[in-house]
Formats: sequence, C-alpha cells, structure tokens
Amino acid sequence: MSGQQTICGIDLGSRSVKIALMGQKTEGKGLEILRLESLDTIRFYREYGRKQGDKLGVNFKALGLPVVDYLVSTGYGRNTLELAGGEAIPELKAHVLGAIYQTGLKNFTLVDLGGQDSKIIQVQKGRMTDFLTNDKCAASSGRYLENMATILDLTLKELGQYSSAPVELNSTCAVFGESELIGKIVEGFPLPELAAGVNATIVKRILPLLRSFPGEVLVFTGGVAYNQAVAKLLESESGRRIVIPQEPQFNGAIGCCVKAKHH
Repeated sequence: MSGQQTICGIDLGSRSVKIALMGQKTEGKGLEILRLESLDTIRFYREYGRKQGDKLGVNFKALGLPVVDYLVSTGYGRNTLELAGGEAIPELKAHVLGAIYQTGLKNFTLVDLGGQDSKIIQVQKGRMTDFLTNDKCAASSGRYLENMATILDLTLKELGQYSSAPVELNSTCAVFGESELIGKIVEGFPLPELAAGVNATIVKRILPLLRSFPGEVLVFTGGVAYNQAVAKLLESESGRRIVIPQEPQFNGAIGCCVKAKHH
C-alpha cells in the first residue's frame, strides 16, 4: 500500500459498524477494496469511539487500521455523530453509490434490508429518483430473522436454506410474529416448512412496497441479502431479476469510499 492513497468508508449501522478501506487501482482510475471490517455497534462506540466536541473521534490505531487520507461516513438514523476528520454523507446516497460501484448498473431498484431497518431506492441513470424507508418496525429486517432463527434453533445460514412449502405466517409485527411461529411449532409443522415460512414472510412484507417502484432489476443489499431463500423467493414472487453485489453488507461503507474518490 506504499504510496497509495487510502480511503476509509464507515457505515454506522444500527446493529453493526461496517468499515471499508479502498485504494486506487494500480492500473486504471478505479478503486479496489483493500480491507473490510465489521464490528458490533455498541462495542465500536464503547472501545473505539470518543466524543470530540460535537463529533466522534475514532481510534484507528486501536482498530488496527492505518492512517487514511480520506474519511467519509454515513449512518443509521438522524442522531448519528459525524466522525472527526471526515465528511458525513446521507445514508441513501452512500447506498446508491455503493450499489452502482459494485454492480456497474445505472438503472435498478435497490432493496436494502439491514439489522433494524429497510430501504427501497429507485435509481435511474445513476441517480436516486424515489425512495421509501422503514426504521419504525423490525419485521422485515435482520433482527427479525435472528429472533426467528433462535426460536427454531438454527443459525442464520441454516435458516437461509429453506424456501419450499412455507407455512403461512400472517403477523405484521416482529414481536407477535414470534408468538405465531411458536404456535405453528406446537401445531406440529416440520422445521423446513417453518423456516421457509419465516423467509417467505420477509418477502411478503417487501412486495407491496415494490409496487410503486418500476423496473426489471432489483439490487439486493444489507445483511439479509446473505439469506439465499429470501433472495430466491423475492426473485420468484416479484418477477424481477435479482442482483446481489459481492459485498452486500458493506455496500454503504463502499459507497462512502466512492464518494471520497469523487473529491
């Protein structure tokens, strides 16, 4: 990395903080990913962040990260502190830039399902033209999947393998959804159908939101994008082509690096 300018993008998420280090490609003008890190949000603030005036100072040395030339951050919610020594950009902008960089597409609908929130963004000719966000309910987020996987005694990876013959789950609330799932367990439904039902419920909640977002391609990002069953069901139920970037969970952090490059 000697002589190479290093850009750091940080996405301060609700459940985890994603950090992307990127640098200029040796050939051409593009960026390449040098390193990706993910930390629990509470641990990040507790061990590596300290308030400096009205900004948040990050101890990069303690994180084992090098001194960076440019720092750009984005974050979940309106109360996220701006990082000292860097620039803060809106969350939606970061995710759009990350998706364009990772897929090379300019026309798509971005579906980002994170730890506690969901975002749908229309992108046309490389620009955001419409969006819809939901951070009031965790029912279509990673936290919902984590809770349901715990009830079924499955890992998130195992949960993501089931998409066939889903049991009907109708609750639109994550809390009541847990009670409903327990009820289905008591009724004697087999594990594969219960797990498929959980995955299908995520898709069922997203589909009505997609009606006002035209287009043939969905770019699927966020931690939930690692769930293969949700991706499969979303593609079949929406009738659209699903594109999952190489690093769906780091999309916002990568977008921050792309924004820095523009400067």
